[in-house]
Amino acid sequence: MLAEIGSSSIGLTGGVGHLVASVAVFLGAHSLSNWKPVRGPVEAKYGRAAFYAGYSVVSTILLAWVIAAALDSPTVVVWEQRPWMRWVPPLLMPVACLLWVLGLTQKNPFSIGPGGAGYDPARPGIVRLTRHPIIWGLGLWSAVHIVPNGHLAGLLLFVPLFLLCLAGPRILDAKRRKSLGQERWREMAGQAAFDVRLLRAELGWARIMGGLALYPVLLWLHPLVIGLSPLP
Repeated sequence: MLAEIGSSSIGLTGGVGHLVASVAVFLGAHSLSNWKPVRGPVEAKYGRAAFYAGYSVVSTILLAWVIAAALDSPTVVVWEQRPWMRWVPPLLMPVACLLWVLGLTQKNPFSIGPGGAGYDPARPGIVRLTRHPIIWGLGLWSAVHIVPNGHLAGLLLFVPLFLLCLAGPRILDAKRRKSLGQERWREMAGQAAFDVRLLRAELGWARIMGGLALYPVLLWLHPLVIGLSPLP
């Protein structure tokens, strides 16, 4: 988590222009990954699993570049940080952690994650809450970090990521409807009605506790990686 981004002495340099370039490359790479002339041949040669694995690695590297560029950018204040703003990420990030862990540990034919092989529409798990838990977790992460980071570098980092997460579910839903077919889509998605009792039973306490356990790990890593404490 990033609670506040400021100037840094890390090796990457280039100011705001460098940050804009890193964000542009990150968004461009994401767009290319969904472009058939690029994605089709790669999937045909190496398989879908290898494509997603490679895409995840590249996305992680590019996101690390964006964060490093943001840390190294000069501080241009857009709004002053208030004490209450620093409470927003710590209070809401446990929800994002839950969405990430649940999305990564349950089968899901609708969105990014471990894939849909073995998915049981009668026991959809996290899909009862959302078809895109990982994306919404990333969206929540970026949204809550906009609040305390009222400076240009923070906004250039988090706002594009937040907008990407808003657009992602609609784009993926359209693609999945097309690939599954309308009848199959209704059959699979229609059974995922929201039910708290069933949702809790299908998630299991091990996954829920795993999601909550991720939060203190991120709290511990934050000052080591970012150089700032995420706590108010």
